[in-house]
Amino acid sequence: MGSTGNKSDVTIVYNNASGTPKPGGGTYGTGGSATVAVEADDFQARHLQFVNDFNEANTSITDKQAVALRTAADKIVLDNIGAVGDQDTLLLDSASKTTVGRVYVNNSVVQGNVDFVFGRASAVINKSTIRLVKRYDGSSGGYVAAPSTAAGKKGFLFIDSTISGDVTSRSFYLGRPWHAGGDASLDPQTVVRNTNLSAAVKTTPWTDMSGFSWKDDRFAEYKNTGAGSGAASGDRPQLTDAQAADYEIADWLSGWQPS
Repeated sequence: MGSTGNKSDVTIVYNNASGTPKPGGGTYGTGGSATVAVEADDFQARHLQFVNDFNEANTSITDKQAVALRTAADKIVLDNIGAVGDQDTLLLDSASKTTVGRVYVNNSVVQGNVDFVFGRASAVINKSTIRLVKRYDGSSGGYVAAPSTAAGKKGFLFIDSTISGDVTSRSFYLGRPWHAGGDASLDPQTVVRNTNLSAAVKTTPWTDMSGFSWKDDRFAEYKNTGAGSGAASGDRPQLTDAQAADYEIADWLSGWQPS
């Protein structure tokens, strides 16, 4: 916990990337690049920020994924925190494909450009700011979410939040399905509801990934607002009111009430 209540007053920062060489040989890999890794249940963080300030302009490293915070456990609370990076900023995972990893992100800021909220956790991102940033070369474009949800489990729920940034209009997707390791049994899920979408969001907000079609997985919106929102279509599935009743925070947390 940061003692002032202002998350920008306390920063935990490092700069490994996936391709950063390890002292004993090899590279860190995406998960190993994390500035902070949480593998214990019942972890809470409040009033501070996690940063990975790896410089993507570093031409000696080609694998530029650089995680600020990785969680791989259950009943994780991230309240009034920042997760700041570029590609793969916030990895919300579980201990294994068969294990539930519930994460509650509240009143926080997550910044990045490519797949920067990703993993297989059952995560709620509530009343938070999703800040879109350009790439190191000034180009604009990317993806907010890359869920790798296991079949039968819940993925990412963005609710009562804001998705915006100083980027080019219509340059960012809301998400795409990450079938980690080419695992066709996964059923990635992201729902964005009651959220303000800036004009940075594409009019076709979901896209395919590594040969897997988003239409075969679980992607939907509900009552979003702002210039980046849009009406229901084949490219913009919208929940009905009846469906939305089962897509609330309590449904995601399955009996757990974060304190």
